[in-house]
Amino acid sequence: MRVFTTLDEVAAASGEELGTSEWLPIEQDRVDRFADATGDHQWIHVDPERAAGGPFGGTIAHGYLTLSLVPFLGSQVFALETPGAKLNYGVNKVRFPHPVLVGRRVRAHVALADVQDLPAGKQLTLRYTVEIEDEAKPACVAETVVLLLP
Repeated sequence: MRVFTTLDEVAAASGEELGTSEWLPIEQDRVDRFADATGDHQWIHVDPERAAGGPFGGTIAHGYLTLSLVPFLGSQVFALETPGAKLNYGVNKVRFPHPVLVGRRVRAHVALADVQDLPAGKQLTLRYTVEIEDEAKPACVAETVVLLLP
């Protein structure tokens, strides 16, 4: 676990691979709760019987569920214990190259792609690759942007 306590430490790590999270199983209950939270009850996510005959051979996680796991998976890799506020500023790029079948496990590789100085602090661009166990293509690749205010 990489812990950053100063803005200078963060800046010095620009361009570095930070590490890889633990594996997280994707279970139907998690997918169902995400469907309830978002109102997206498409059968490929929530109907195991129908999905068994569908294009993926079973239910799959929502792409946005996979993306929503990025903060949790990232928290296993690094911590920003810098003074001041930490704000999610946005996402530059998101792609979902491969669906996550329910019952599979995922983990995230995290890199600190860029750190920029701003008048109000630092802007971090973090690159996440969410990998599926025993699958060549990742579930998600995303660049997130965080603002660190002093």
